Amino acid sequence: MSHDSTSLGDSPFRSERSVRDEAPQFVLPLVARIERSAPPARTDALETAARSVLVLLSDERALGDGEWAQAVRDWQDARIRKVVRRARGAEWRRAEALPGITVTGKSAEVRVFPPVPLDGWPKDLAKLQVSGTDLDDPEPPAGPDPAHPVLWMSPDLDMSAGKAMAQAGHGAQLAWWELSDEERAAWRDAGFPLAVRTADPAEWGRLTGSGLPLVRDAGFTEIAPGSCTVVADHPALRQGLRR
Repeated sequence: MSHDSTSLGDSPFRSERSVRDEAPQFVLPLVARIERSAPPARTDALETAARSVLVLLSDERALGDGEWAQAVRDWQDARIRKVVRRARGAEWRRAEALPGITVTGKSAEVRVFPPVPLDGWPKDLAKLQVSGTDLDDPEPPAGPDPAHPVLWMSPDLDMSAGKAMAQAGHGAQLAWWELSDEERAAWRDAGFPLAVRTADPAEWGRLTGSGLPLVRDAGFTEIAPGSCTVVADHPALRQGLRR
């Protein structure tokens, strides 16, 4: 199944049952480093998680005949599940020893791993906690650079930091699928600049109806099935809507 372009009816994030549910189910593990003494800022953690998904998708090990490529294909042919767990101290060191990629933000560190079967997590990751990932921004984030992609989060939903990190990753992945090879290469070569911001309630309706990639959550955790969580506003996709 090709994922260069994903039609609305084939979206892996919709709540309705589809052919994706018949495929073996995989999950993309992300582990956020959250030390008690120095937790990351929430927005930076969301942005770093989104970038980590893009870094994995563009890694040569995930492409073609790479060692992670089959797992990535199997994962993308089913529901696109991402689960964020937290680690600190020795837990983080054990996670870093497993095959994966660590992406660093201003204050956040997120390690992304190749997809694993839903019930086949590596032991050192399966032990990690999912809940309790509550993060704050010490000060409100600045306005986003309009020249860079923005992942607009729903102003109507209250999500834990871990859930929001997974949703930001979904939004980044939908944008990636919609881009041309040239646009992907340009984004990658620039270091995947992006911002994650909560949309203005007055703008949210326009964004969700704009034709930009939209994540509708499948409703496995925290929020109702079908909830609109993220709009991926990439400048290249914005221009495409104007043509």
